[in-house]
Amino acid sequence: MPESKKTAPKAQLKIQFHGCKTWPTRGTWIVPLTARPQKGKKLQGFLAELEAASAGALSAHMAVQDFYADSSAKNSSADGAGGESAGGGKMCEIFLASPKLPPRIVLMDIGAAELDAAACERLGARVLALAKKTAEPLQLWLGELRSSSVTDAELAARAALGAQLAHYRFTRHKTKASHASGWQPSALHVHSAAQAQNAFVRFAALAEGVALARDLVNEPANVLSPPAFAQKVRAALKPLGVQVSLFGEKPMRSLKMQALLGVGQGSAQESHMVVMRWRGAGARNKKPLVFVGKGVCFDTGGISLKPPGGMEDMKGDMGGAAAVSGLIYALARRKAPVDAIGLIGLVENMPDGKAQRPGDIVTSMSGQTIEVLNTDAEGRLVLADLLWYAQKTYRPALMIDLATLTGAIIIALGQEYAGLFSNNDELAERLVAAGKRENEPVWRMPLCKNFDKMMDSKNADMKNIGGGRSAGSSTAAQFLQRFTNKVPWAHLDIAGVAMGAPQTATNKSWGSGFGVKLLDGFVRDNYEPK
Repeated sequence: MPESKKTAPKAQLKIQFHGCKTWPTRGTWIVPLTARPQKGKKLQGFLAELEAASAGALSAHMAVQDFYADSSAKNSSADGAGGESAGGGKMCEIFLASPKLPPRIVLMDIGAAELDAAACERLGARVLALAKKTAEPLQLWLGELRSSSVTDAELAARAALGAQLAHYRFTRHKTKASHASGWQPSALHVHSAAQAQNAFVRFAALAEGVALARDLVNEPANVLSPPAFAQKVRAALKPLGVQVSLFGEKPMRSLKMQALLGVGQGSAQESHMVVMRWRGAGARNKKPLVFVGKGVCFDTGGISLKPPGGMEDMKGDMGGAAAVSGLIYALARRKAPVDAIGLIGLVENMPDGKAQRPGDIVTSMSGQTIEVLNTDAEGRLVLADLLWYAQKTYRPALMIDLATLTGAIIIALGQEYAGLFSNNDELAERLVAAGKRENEPVWRMPLCKNFDKMMDSKNADMKNIGGGRSAGSSTAAQFLQRFTNKVPWAHLDIAGVAMGAPQTATNKSWGSGFGVKLLDGFVRDNYEPK
C-alpha cells in the first residue's frame, strides 16, 4: 500500500491547570473520591460543602443511585448513572439548576485508597473516556485527593499525562477522520496550579515521546523502511537540539559491522545506523548514558522463513529502536540535564538470492566470529555490533539495550513484564524500581556460565542460537553479554510488551511505546540533579 496523502491530524488535548479558590459554574464537573461516603453518616468536608450549595440535591442523587459505600446493588451500566465507567469504580451523576454550581457533577469512585503514579494516570485516562461522551467543557476537581507517594503537583500532572496517553490513536492512513472527539479543552482544579503546570512540562514531553514511539511501531513496513525510519527520527529530533548522525552501509562496512550488515543484505532497502546525542549536562567530559535499540523494520526470518500466520506483526520488530527514539525525544524536549546517546540499528530481514544463509560465518565489529545457524535469530546480530560500537566510541557510564528479541520471553513472562538481564545488580535494581513507579514493569531473568557455554560453536567463536528451545531468552542475552565487556549493561527483552500487548486504560494502541516512560523515569530518578 502506498503512503496515504491524506492523513487525519492528531487531536491534541489542551489541558489547563487552575486553583481551587472558585468553583466552576459551567460544563461537567468531575469529582474523584478515594472512598464513597458511608450510608447514614453525615457528609464531611468538601462533600458537605457541595450538599449545602446544592440544597440537598447531592445526597438525594447518591441515595437514588445507591452510591453509598455499603451499596449492595450490582453495577450494570457501562457509562450511565450508578454504573461503571471505563476503567474504574462506580459513578454518581448529579444534574443541577443552580447558578452557583455547574449543571452536571459526576462523583467518581476511583477504586483506590492510595494514589500512586500509575493510579493517577489511570484516573486521567478514565476521565478522558468520560469526556469523550460529552461536548461540554470538562472540569476535573482534584482538590480533595492526596497521595503519600506523589506530590499534589505530580498527582495533577500525572492525571493529565494519563489523559494524553489514552487519547493517542494511529489514524494517519485513514481516509476519513475517525478520532475527532469534539469536546472542549479540559481544566484540572488543584491546590497548587502553578506547580502542577511546571510538573506537566516534563510529562507533556514524555507523552510526545511515547506518541513518537507508538507512531514508529504502528507504521507499516512499506512506509517505514530503514532509510525512512532514519530520516523520520532526524526530522523529529534535530529541531530539539539533538545531534543526529546517519550511517549507511558504506561507513558501516568501514567500521567492519558485518554482523549487522549480514542481516540486511537480502533486502532492497539500505541498512542504517542512527546515533542520537543529547548533551544536556553541559560538561562534555562526562561519560554518557547509552541506550541501544534493535530496529528490524520487517522480519520475515530471512532464509529461515517464519510461518505466514501473524507475519504481518513483524512490522513491529523495531520496537526497541522506536523506544530509544522516543526516549531521546522526551529527554531533549524537556531539556533533561544529562548526557544521553541513543543508538539504533535499522535493517530489513528478507529472503533473497543475496540473503544470509544458515551456516554462514560472519565477523563482528569486535573481531569475534559468529556462526549463523538460524537467520531468524537476527536481532542479536544487530545489537552485537551496536553494543561494541557504543562502548568503543563513547566509553559509556552504562548501556541499556531494548529489543523485541525472543518469543521465549513471552512464554516466560506473558505480556505483563519485559525481561531484564544484567551484569550489574545496582543497575538492575534501579530499572526494577523505575518499572514499578512508571507502570512498565520488568522482571529480572538469569544469566549463568552454563547458558554462556550453550552459545559456543564448533566452527566459530560462537553461534547465534543456543541449545534448542531451552532457555531461549537467557541464551540470547548471554550472546549479547559477549559484546559488553565490563561496562554496566542491561538488556530488556520487550517482545511481549512492545506490540500487540493487552490494551490498558492509558494505551489503546497496537504499538505501546513501552520503554519510553520506564527509561525516562530511570534517568530522572538516578542521574539528574535533585
